[in-house]
Amino acid sequence: MQKIKLSVIILTGLVPFFWLRCAPADSDSGKQLYVQHCESCHMPDGNGLRRLIPPLTNSDYLVKHRQELPCLIQHGTAEAMVVNGQQYQQKMPGAEDLTPDQITNLLNFVQTNFGNNNERFTIPEVAELLDACAAHDH
Repeated sequence: MQKIKLSVIILTGLVPFFWLRCAPADSDSGKQLYVQHCESCHMPDGNGLRRLIPPLTNSDYLVKHRQELPCLIQHGTAEAMVVNGQQYQQKMPGAEDLTPDQITNLLNFVQTNFGNNNERFTIPEVAELLDACAAHDH
């Protein structure tokens, strides 16, 4: 009985420790990263800015260009793009300082919000796609 009580006490003390070590920091949450890096252009509702900034809301681009999204976030683009049948020419800045796990969190927030119900990304998938675009750029 004494061993059981001691085990319960030890486990009870360790659960919060491991939870805090494994839980992402609030600053790494997809929503927070969106607010910090994307919202000023794509707007709080994801609707973009008329014919200047493409919408993320119900965006066909997120599905058609899934493999390009991590690189697009990290490096930005000056290329024209077509989103929901509308062409956009505005340059998109990159967020070079974001890590693969932050990009994954950001992408998963966009993929599952703003009317989107798209497949989520994994950190290894994003890291692989970022490696591929880095190799392509050099």
